[in-house]
Amino acid sequence: MSSPRRRIETDVMKLLMSDYEVTLVNDNMSEFYVRFHGPSGTPFTSGIWKIHVELPDQYPFKSPSIGFMNKIFHPNIDELSGSVCLDVINQSWSPMFDLINIFEVFLPQLLRYPNPSDPLNGEAAALLMREAAAYETRVKEYVSKYATKEAADAAEDKNDDDDMSSMGDFSDEEVNGMDL
Repeated sequence: MSSPRRRIETDVMKLLMSDYEVTLVNDNMSEFYVRFHGPSGTPFTSGIWKIHVELPDQYPFKSPSIGFMNKIFHPNIDELSGSVCLDVINQSWSPMFDLINIFEVFLPQLLRYPNPSDPLNGEAAALLMREAAAYETRVKEYVSKYATKEAADAAEDKNDDDDMSSMGDFSDEEVNGMDL
């Protein structure tokens, strides 16, 4: 059954030939990083994130796993793990979609139109619902602190060998700030 393998190669090649910066992990087309820029006209505009993508063996019939490697403040993205709550990826994925759709449509739409009623980050959701201006300010603080080119580079370097939700994803500052 070479069809899924061929589809993975086709979709990854489309990404590699696009304007996105793609870094394969161990020259494996099933796992890679994509440098993603925040959409214009949003508080995320100047941000640069490293997105970790893993394609299951059943791709495109099963959705890819995606996660933000450097921090982002958003109601539908878990701040610590970088997991994304997005119906089109988690529940309603279709083989009609390809990887380019994720970076050109799905993620930009998620950042433009957060859904605070289905949060992975309760603090971001509450702030967005109660005080939209304060939410936007916090997003911009995160962008300037965690979503720079240097932060995206560091996120890739730090997480190359780690599982996406391992303790390696936590900074010393976060661990020291926890009530242990």
